[in-house]
Amino acid sequence: MISQILKALIPPKKLNVSQWADEYRILSSEASAISGKWNTSIAEYQRGIMDAFSDPAIHTVVWMSSAQVGKTEALLNIIGYFIDQDPSPMLLLQPTLEMATAFSKDRLAPMVRDTTAITSKVSDAKSKDSGNTILHKTFQGGHITMAGANSPASLASRPVRVVLCDEVDRYPPSAGSEGDPVNLAFKRTTTFWNKKRMLTSTPTIKGISRIEQAYEGSDMRKFYVPCQLCKEFQVLAWQNVVYEKNQPSTARYTCCKCGALWNDIEKKEAISKGKWQATSVSDGVAGFWLNELYSPWVSMGDMVSNFLEAKKSVHTLKTFINTSLGETWEEDPGQRIEESELLNRREDYELIPNEALILTCGVDTQDDRLEGEIKAWGVGFESWGVKSFSIEGSPSQKQVWQDLDNIIKALYERQDGIKLKVSCTCIDSGGHFTDQVYKFCKLRSFDRVFAIKGSSVAGRPIISRPSTSNKLGVKLFTIGTDTAKELIYSRLKLSEFGEGYMHFNKTFDEKYFLMLTSEKLVMTLKKGRPVMEWKPIRARNEALDYTVYNLAAISILNPNFAALKENIGHKNQKRFKIIEKPGKRWI
Repeated sequence: MISQILKALIPPKKLNVSQWADEYRILSSEASAISGKWNTSIAEYQRGIMDAFSDPAIHTVVWMSSAQVGKTEALLNIIGYFIDQDPSPMLLLQPTLEMATAFSKDRLAPMVRDTTAITSKVSDAKSKDSGNTILHKTFQGGHITMAGANSPASLASRPVRVVLCDEVDRYPPSAGSEGDPVNLAFKRTTTFWNKKRMLTSTPTIKGISRIEQAYEGSDMRKFYVPCQLCKEFQVLAWQNVVYEKNQPSTARYTCCKCGALWNDIEKKEAISKGKWQATSVSDGVAGFWLNELYSPWVSMGDMVSNFLEAKKSVHTLKTFINTSLGETWEEDPGQRIEESELLNRREDYELIPNEALILTCGVDTQDDRLEGEIKAWGVGFESWGVKSFSIEGSPSQKQVWQDLDNIIKALYERQDGIKLKVSCTCIDSGGHFTDQVYKFCKLRSFDRVFAIKGSSVAGRPIISRPSTSNKLGVKLFTIGTDTAKELIYSRLKLSEFGEGYMHFNKTFDEKYFLMLTSEKLVMTLKKGRPVMEWKPIRARNEALDYTVYNLAAISILNPNFAALKENIGHKNQKRFKIIEKPGKRWI
């Protein structure tokens, strides 16, 4: 009895974050590729990052990296550690409230359930305990709030000691009218002498990337690994990956000193013996940088395969640089496309080329007309301009909409005689004729005629889940216009036919191309922060707008091009069989 009492009085042994994770953390099957007991040595580089939270000399941790390096699991370990070992008020900030909710349900809840060291300490959100909801959970000595950087309300209220800001390059420049969300979150730690703050993200554009700026203000640590042959410690770099042409399976890493070639197993062994080294000096700010070469979950062959695909277009190459190499993408702020280049590369096709498999229509609404374009799409989102059109007259007039209806319902012929109809239409609902757009779309929803509105929020996907919260209950899609324009301009720069290439025939005139190239990406200051924005260089931009809407339409469809190609092939065979029979005619 006395021994039990004395045992209970013995304080728990003091652990750092990685030790706590190795001792207690259980990976949940629905949230992790490999379930079971956590083992930091699988990704040795995580140890130094997590243990920075146990270092009293460090108040801020910056983690700039690629994807696929275990960042989310490390964040969960940090949260679990503070719940169990060092109870504190915490704030986890995600780019949006929706992402915060998803993190709580899909990642935090399974960890709390399966990691018994904290299971009894955090009540379930479904319990009667009013202190626990999906976005706010209490435990003895502290609590954790999960918030969205787009929500001013979620950044207000109580002080916190620990702030974890995830994917900061996806944050809006301002939380409503309140200002920079990171600064708002950090201000909540002001009263704590032992505050801990973290910024994590894959980087975006050089010069405006928040995580890059934070990393450059840190001690800029990099993970050095030793060569098995010459023992030289080095930072893993993409330029040292070699492979035979178009053969990803031959990928090897070349030692920067002796030239020894490492396979994936040898590279993993080198990483297990690696160590973090600071390359700069900073007072209390520890910065960590990683690329995907360090990941135990991605082979060099996988990276090479991804790179070979990514380099086919500027847009996908940028994604590879950001999310695989963990580096910022360098934009030329003044770069724009010359309309004369596009005018000179027009082609002679009259009928739609046979490679085209599906049609869309994008429509821009003006006060005195509707302007739009029919586009054809093929494998790899290669596209062909079919026809641009302008319907003169106020959108308040029925005839204007009847003329549009005729255009949408028309059949458009390929060179082989196959006739295609428009599969999806997106119509701008902004401006002064929102009700007329809604009414037109309401009657044609079965023909996939949709109302859309644009959003210039940086990083917003081209298409978001539709809303029906309008008086007619029509589906309204929100378009990430900045993202769409960026993709369009990258495709206009392609010089070889194939994936993403944009074709135009000679019915598209100089006026069209002047409107298509009517904006450029420039760097500007917004609430004191540098941001990239699309700025007009000409008064008229309708062609660019309805090209965005066509891109939205094909994104809504998300077609299976292989299946479409096979289906059209069957139609072609059937057509020729009918033609061979006397007295039969294909329509």
